[in-house]
Amino acid sequence: MTRSISKDILRAATMALAISAAMGATSALAADKITIIVGGIEKQIYLPVVLTKQLGYFKDEGLDVELLNTRAGVEAENELLAGAVQGVVGFYDHTIDLQSKGKYIESIVQFSQAPGEVELVSSKHPEIKSPADFKGKTLGVTGLGSSTDFLTQYLAVRNGLKPGDYSLLPVGAGNTFIAAITQDQIQAGMTTEPTISRLLKTGEAKVLVDMRTPEKTTAALGGTYPAASFYVQSSWVDAHKDELQKLANAMVKTMHYIATHSAEEIADKMPKDYYAGDKALYVQGLAGGKAMFTPDGRMPADGPETVLKVQATFSKTVKGKKIDLSKTYTTEFVDAANKKLNSN
Repeated sequence: MTRSISKDILRAATMALAISAAMGATSALAADKITIIVGGIEKQIYLPVVLTKQLGYFKDEGLDVELLNTRAGVEAENELLAGAVQGVVGFYDHTIDLQSKGKYIESIVQFSQAPGEVELVSSKHPEIKSPADFKGKTLGVTGLGSSTDFLTQYLAVRNGLKPGDYSLLPVGAGNTFIAAITQDQIQAGMTTEPTISRLLKTGEAKVLVDMRTPEKTTAALGGTYPAASFYVQSSWVDAHKDELQKLANAMVKTMHYIATHSAEEIADKMPKDYYAGDKALYVQGLAGGKAMFTPDGRMPADGPETVLKVQATFSKTVKGKKIDLSKTYTTEFVDAANKKLNSN
């Protein structure tokens, strides 16, 4: 009898420990649940975060990452400021724009060193030969206050125009952008791959300003322009260093993967619906713009100064303001991630 009771007690104790361990594991998993919103998840400029999930690198770090989609970076930024998500994949320039308004966010991993954007002109409007010809035209952007808005305004001002000389219309990307071009709602507009290649293939648009590579970006904007990045609210950083390091480890590993694999190999890992029905065209666009990605997730040394210069050209909130660029990004987490990768 005593032996039987002892076995029962032992079984009960073992079961209790197992339940406790399971509950602990569940709590740990819940603690590592991260929600990231992307300003156009199907765009190739934001490919690294989707690829990270597809390759299983988030799971390798013990993270449960949920990716949400929204039409434009400005909408993603608003969700972050409202506390609805922990992070955003969007353009670095939002860190400067928000600091000028007294709000602080910082880039943790820098995906690109060029915008990956192109200003397209409708084939119906051959009179538009440069941004100086935007006068009286309606120009498409993903959203008002988005990075396409910022860059469009810069190109216009740099070519001698004033804000009232043209109109901006938020049209998103993909099918909505294509419809706006074909229906003449916009005469020109800024977009990314795979939308660029789709319109060039049909002949409904042509390239006016190309910012898909660092070299072409320097010609258009006067320097390296860090664009797609993973950013969070600055107030979130100190309290979540462990999670941020795991996120950086996963994302930096992806940047190394992109740098060492072909466009076709990368495309094979992406969700098939991102091809928009034409994988060959998707691969072609990626091959043409792959140079925009950083090889290691680090911020280009001269990049922040270029972005500040561009924004100060047209933005009333940035112009004349003292912007502390050191508070717009950190290399702490990518440096540690690269060190870990290089030591393996």
